[in-house]
Amino acid sequence: MKFATDEPNVFNYSDIFFSCYTDNERGCWGMVEDHTLVYVRSGEIVLEEGNTTVKIRKGECVFLRKDNRVSLTKQPGRDEKFIGISLVFKRDFLRKFYQVIDKKKLPLQTRKHARSVISLPQTPAIASLFQSMMPYFDSSTKPTERIIDMKLQEGVYALLEIDEQFYPNLFDFTDPWKIDVLDFMEKNYAYNLTIQDMAHYTGRSVATFKRDFKKVSNLSPQKWLMEKRLNVAQDKLLHEHRKVSEVYLEVGFKNISHFSTAYKKKFGHSPSSITV
Repeated sequence: MKFATDEPNVFNYSDIFFSCYTDNERGCWGMVEDHTLVYVRSGEIVLEEGNTTVKIRKGECVFLRKDNRVSLTKQPGRDEKFIGISLVFKRDFLRKFYQVIDKKKLPLQTRKHARSVISLPQTPAIASLFQSMMPYFDSSTKPTERIIDMKLQEGVYALLEIDEQFYPNLFDFTDPWKIDVLDFMEKNYAYNLTIQDMAHYTGRSVATFKRDFKKVSNLSPQKWLMEKRLNVAQDKLLHEHRKVSEVYLEVGFKNISHFSTAYKKKFGHSPSSITV
């Protein structure tokens, strides 16, 4: 997710993001690109995903699953400023973490969370994790990379203690969850590939490709591609102010008519209405 860069008192230490401000409210929206843990120290956050709204209040924490679009509004309290901390779990970090896990204890039959915005219980592990990070934001001392890595690890352990369903959410890049199919599609969504092509290029039969894809997504490969292309197109139109005539080709549509129809069906308005 892309956060506003003009906020006062904003720090980004590697994959730990801290924001603090005193205005009435600030909002942002877009794609959650990596799994993210968001904690509200003071004030509150209102998250909207489709028709679902989740409010995260002071002392509460929420998990945002990667590859999903959310609207996020940060609001100060009545007599206090907004303070929030986010931990971003990138793929490379999670791969390294996975290497040291005792594979014999993996809950292999557990399916990942269907929701992409998950409110977390107020556990001692979550509370102590974020409380321990505040001194770095209250002073000019920058945490070392080793400290940051330790805090990220602590965040993962806190999630795994809450619910076993976080295992397939966080470690979905290898057996038994085989996210490699999504890796391929993330990099090649704009190309005109058939199911047979996708299966071939990922080293699978069509049946195995479909079965593996079903483990990591609630959508069919075709619907996933459509969602991905439309979401990327919307970002380009809104944030990059690109022309519709350029965007539809870049995201993998063959003709502008099909793109416009699909876009309006998903977002409720034509893509051309954005650039008018």
